[in-house]
This record gives sequence, C-alpha cells and structure tokens, in this order.
Amino acid sequence: MKKYLSMFLALCLAVSMLSLTSASVAAAGSDSVAEQSVRAMGIIVGDENGNMNLQSSVTRAEFVKMMVAASAYKNTIGESSGYSLFKDVKQNHWAVEYIKLAVNKGWFVGYLDGTFRPEGTITIEECATALLRLLGYTSDDIVGTYPTAQLSKFYALDLGKNISRSQGQTLTRSDCVTIFYNLMTATAKSGTVYAKTLGYTINSSGELDYSSIVTSEMKGPFVLLSGERIESKLPFTSSNVLVYKNGSASSLSAASPYDVYYYNTSLRTVWLYDNRVIGTYTAASPNVNAPTSVTVAGASYTLGTSAAAYKMSSLGPFSVGNNVALLLGMNGTVVDVIPASDVNSSYYGVVISSQTSSYTNSDGSAVSEKTIKVACTDGIVRQYPGSHTVGTLVSITSSAGKTSISSLSSIGNLSGTVNAAGTALGSLSFADNIEILDADSSGNYAKIYPSRIAGTYFTNSNISYYLLDSRGKISKLILNNATGDIYKYGFVTKVEENPYGWNINASYTYIINGTAGSLRTSSSVLGINVGGAVFYYKDGSVSSIKNLEYLSLSSMNEQYAVSGGKNYLLAENVQVYQKISDSYYLVGKSSVSDTSKYTLIGYYDNFGCNAGGRIRIIIASEKAVTD
Repeated sequence: MKKYLSMFLALCLAVSMLSLTSASVAAAGSDSVAEQSVRAMGIIVGDENGNMNLQSSVTRAEFVKMMVAASAYKNTIGESSGYSLFKDVKQNHWAVEYIKLAVNKGWFVGYLDGTFRPEGTITIEECATALLRLLGYTSDDIVGTYPTAQLSKFYALDLGKNISRSQGQTLTRSDCVTIFYNLMTATAKSGTVYAKTLGYTINSSGELDYSSIVTSEMKGPFVLLSGERIESKLPFTSSNVLVYKNGSASSLSAASPYDVYYYNTSLRTVWLYDNRVIGTYTAASPNVNAPTSVTVAGASYTLGTSAAAYKMSSLGPFSVGNNVALLLGMNGTVVDVIPASDVNSSYYGVVISSQTSSYTNSDGSAVSEKTIKVACTDGIVRQYPGSHTVGTLVSITSSAGKTSISSLSSIGNLSGTVNAAGTALGSLSFADNIEILDADSSGNYAKIYPSRIAGTYFTNSNISYYLLDSRGKISKLILNNATGDIYKYGFVTKVEENPYGWNINASYTYIINGTAGSLRTSSSVLGINVGGAVFYYKDGSVSSIKNLEYLSLSSMNEQYAVSGGKNYLLAENVQVYQKISDSYYLVGKSSVSDTSKYTLIGYYDNFGCNAGGRIRIIIASEKAVTD
C-alpha cells in the first residue's frame, strides 16, 4: 500500500488534532475533561507556573472575569477607562472593566449601599442568577421567589450538574470549573446550545468537542526565524509548558529555525512542525498573479497565508524554476516560503514513490525533473528531487541550498528484545525522542511508537537501519516489516471466481474500515475466500488480496481476545463488524463483546512478523434466541 502525500497531510492533521484533544489531559494525569476544556477556553487558567489552585475560594470579581471569558465579549476588555461604577472598585482595580461590562450587560448588579464587594466570595445563588442572565433568561422565565426560583432553574438546565452546594454556600475554583463546563452544553433562552453561540462544536453525543476549543483558542501559525528563541516568542513563561513536535511529546529545546509553531496560552501548550518541502517551483494555480496553490517537487500545495501567497506571486521574490523550501503548518498548507539555501536538515526514511515532473521555466524553456517521496522516521512524507527506486532506504541532507540523497546501509548488527517499558533494545537504550519506522521493499510503511514493540525480540534481519545519537542511544530505527502495521486490512464479503476455460476472471467485494470496494481480475484468480484479509496496493489501488488466519473467539475485551485458551492481542485499529443478514456494520468492540449473545470470529495476520500476530478483523453474529 502506497500512501500519497495528500493522504498523509490529512492524516497529519488528524494526528495533530489527536494531540490537541488528548495531549494536555494525558499530561495532566488526573485532570478532568471539564478542567482541561475550561482551561483551554481561558475561563479558568493556572498561575504563572500552571497551577490551577482548585480548592481556593472564588471572589465576585474573579467570577465576573470568568463570565466575561465564557462570553462573546472575551476579547473586548481593554485598559481601564478611568472611572468606576462602584465606590469600592477603584479605577485602577484589576477587574474594573470586567465588572463594568458585566453590569452593563445586566449579568450582575451591585448592592444598595453603592458597593460591588469585589473581594467577597461568590455564592451559589449569585452564580446561578448571573449565568441565567448570561443565557438570556429574565424574571419572566423564572417562577417563584429569589433565590429558590433561580436555583431551581439553574439545576433544571443542568448548570449545577455534579455540584453539591446549597443556598448560601460559596464556590471554589473547582466548583466553577464544573459549572462553566456545564454552561457550554446548557440551552440558552434562544433555544441554541450555548457553546455554539461562541463558535465551539458539540459532538453527536451532545458533548463539547475539545478540539474545536483548542483550535479556536490557538494562536498561529508563526515561523521561528533564524537566531530567534522560541521562549522569547511566547506570552507565558517556559516552566511547566507542554510541547509537541509533529504530534509527538517534545520540549522547547527541540525548536529549530524555520519551524512553524502554534500556542495556546491558557493550556501553556506549544505545537511545533518542521514539515518542509524542498524542490523546484514549477507552477502556480490559478495563475502567478494571484496564486492559491503552487506545485513544488511535483506535488501541489495550498497557500495557507497571505505571506506565502505574496512570496509565490509575480510580485514576490520567487519565480517558476526557483529552488524553494515550503514551510507547512499542521494542516499541510503552506505557511511561509524561504530559499532552499536557508534550510539545513537531515532526515532518514524509505522511498515510497518515484515520478517525473515536467514544467515550463520562467524563461519559457521546458524542464523535466525526477522526484521522490520519502516517508521519514518522524512519520512525515517529504518530497525531493531524485531518482531512487521505491523501497530504498535513504538519508536526506539539505545544506546551503543543496540537497544530498544517499542510500542507507545498515550500521553493524543489532538484535535483542525491546524491554517491557519500551525504552531499550537489547543493550542499547532508546533516546527520549526516538523515531521508529516500519517499512518494506515495496514502499509500505507505518510510524511506530516504542510501546508498540515492547517485549518483542528482533533479529538482525528485522532491523534495516538504526542511528545512535551523541550519547550512544538509538535515535532512529527502521524496521523491516516487523509489525504487520504497514498494511491495510479489511473483510472480503463476496467472492466470484471463474478459474477455468478461456475466460478466466474473478470479482471480489470487500469492506475496509466500513467503506465498500471491489476488485475485478482478468486472466487470473486470487484463490481467496470470504473472510478477513490483507490488501496490497499498486499505484493507489488494490492489486491483490490475501486471507488472514481464522480464529473462533471465546471472549474479548479492549486489549485481547481468547481462542483455544490462548490470548491474542487486538490491533490498535482492529475493525469490528456486526453481521446482520448478509450485511456488515462497523461497530465498537464493547457493543458485541458479550459472547452469550454473539458468536465472534477473529482474523489475525500470520506473516511471521516478530511484533505481528495481532487480530485485525472481528466479525460478530448474533446468536439465535432459544426458548
């Protein structure tokens, strides 16, 4: 199976979103989804060290600021205008403008003595009254007397869900985390879920979509220029900062010149990307006067910023025929363009495609250029001028505008067992930021994480290449089809073969990840049966299919299934289908795990891969009901 760059960029975005949706929660350990969501929205944030101080009481002034941050007016607060509405809120009080806004919008009122009491702690009934007003509810919508009626409406809208406070009790920051998280899924008087009025997304389960929060509050893209330090570009201190580079956990020290970066101040999180395309600029679409996309090294890229569009236009510094470096952001669009001579980089990987591109130079001359796509050990596909054959392991070094591509040969022998922690192979430790790629000679590949191969024994033939860093630790590791993860798996639902006579042909119908497909052959048959299968690709289309090994499963949980008293690990992306009549429906594992109700058939890869033998497909059929 060959993965094309456009497919990879979509995957890159998905991986990026995965890091957005889970990274901070994972790093925070016991932090709740509510806490991370409210924090990402900037409603309740930590101190300068990132501490949330959740058991602290909340003052009226602090609560007002939280309300503003949870409203459409969050970015409208400026410096003090020099006057105050209340005698105990001086014009230089840090919350004067927040209080003024809240009062003007009718969310809050002061006391009869002309005070606001900003340092007084907020009570549950004050909170309830203010949030109901924020949602658009008035006294006409509330039946009864204060504060009983307000609290009843507050709980009826689930604003007080998971809160155990009664009338007169004050709130902690932890209480406010829960309340503001509840606010996002509460229904406003207009009938709209409140989060939607702020531009956030509610998923099909009616929950707040975390990725929409993070992306909406994210700043960027920016480009780290040569000589700049990432620490000086962030609006928060560098202590207790979460950093992800190309979707993997990293540190600020990993930031390099011309990295594209984004940050979320509330989450104290930074995302770095060094996905670069180096090659000849050959075309612009729709034209060079106002380009929206460009062709570099034989592939098209969308220009994602006005700066990039300008640089690649007829008014900018680059013309067709120039050697350039495209700096790509998290979604694969071009953030900026620099001369190829400005980029110094080294990558290792496997060639997954080779092609020839032709274009007309800016002087009108015809040019033909061979290019290759390389799946690098960091999981990113990059394109370069070159003519290496598919499946070749290569190193790519770019310096002073020149790119050198060399075939790799293994450095010595390496064998041994990856320890249970996934931190060493035999006597050699893994670097903290180790990059692992599994690949074969046909250009199939998969990015592998150390935990995936923990406990696996590898011989020298399982390891195509490895590289040690300055400390003698393995920093790059390329496996030789050691996991089985490089292939695509699915289920063959129908087989029609005619292997005899003059008109030999066959037709195969299948589903892969819930999507139906078919393969027709002439002059040959594959000799396969209905069942789980591995699919081989050529030029982006299925070219051959091979059945997987069959297992009758007696039980199944989230990690493994049992057959004949033996445990079989499930692939992380195992596909589970429920068979109803002659149709197959992609379902979750938990929905069919009850073997008293379902007959389970598993299919696992039996290619002899050291870290293979994973169940890739499960078919669940409902058992007949007996009296």
